[in-house]
Amino acid sequence: MADPGFRGPKQIYQAFQWSMQGLKATYQAEASFRMEVYLFILLLPCAYLLADSHIDVILLIGSALMVLLIEIINSAIEAVVDLVCGEERHELAGRAKDMGSAAVFMSQVIVFLVWGLIAYQNLIA
Repeated sequence: MADPGFRGPKQIYQAFQWSMQGLKATYQAEASFRMEVYLFILLLPCAYLLADSHIDVILLIGSALMVLLIEIINSAIEAVVDLVCGEERHELAGRAKDMGSAAVFMSQVIVFLVWGLIAYQNLIA
């Protein structure tokens, strides 16, 4: 299907609405996403207190937002796998879910490293 290109504010608004529906659906369906949202809300003011520069703020908030982003992608993968496979167990389906979970874990490791290094740099060193 050919891309018609930019069509105007109406399409941008529609895309925004779909994005909000996706956020709402993820929040309602995924307990882990809700927990990560609450943690992000707690970390947000901490980022401003911990940071010594605008770059620090961007790294702290950006890394925390990355966890939410990866969790949304992981939830989408899980939803599609569940839709296609239903109750049937399949090695590739399990692998896809495990890989999505690993991506979330790795994003959490990045948050730990970023926050830990900036905290060390700005509070201890």
